[in-house]
Amino acid sequence: MFESFRNFVAEIVEGDKHPNQFADNDYRLAAVALLVHAAAVDGEMSQQERAKLHSVVKRGFSLDDRLVDELIEKATLAENEAVDLYHFTSLLNRSLDEPGRARVIEMMWEIVFADGQRDELEDNLLWRAADLLGVSQRERIELRRRIEKETGNGDA
Repeated sequence: MFESFRNFVAEIVEGDKHPNQFADNDYRLAAVALLVHAAAVDGEMSQQERAKLHSVVKRGFSLDDRLVDELIEKATLAENEAVDLYHFTSLLNRSLDEPGRARVIEMMWEIVFADGQRDELEDNLLWRAADLLGVSQRERIELRRRIEKETGNGDA
């Protein structure tokens, strides 16, 4: 036991492994990749969306600013390489319970409403993501309405 702990500490001190690296199978990476996709699905990520992405990830995963930036950077790379949502949603389905998956949809709505508007591309993305995550249409709409009301946006 002490040997494995000593090896772990040695790896950190010697720099062989970065202790805060987010593995490809980390559900947080999959969730943030969906958030990045939500922020950029309409063609560009606004300053408001960037700021909201940072705050949602920080609050949602209880990370410090450095780790938030690292996670967003890695998630952006993963999202840019992805051909569809399934890779991310299948990992989330294996890793999270129903309330956890609904929370991901809620976080996505927070990103969508960050810039004060919602469009059909964003609606379509949330519909597909919710469907793949097993979040019902009713719950998806309730989450949208709640976030819409909280942010003072949209046409609730």
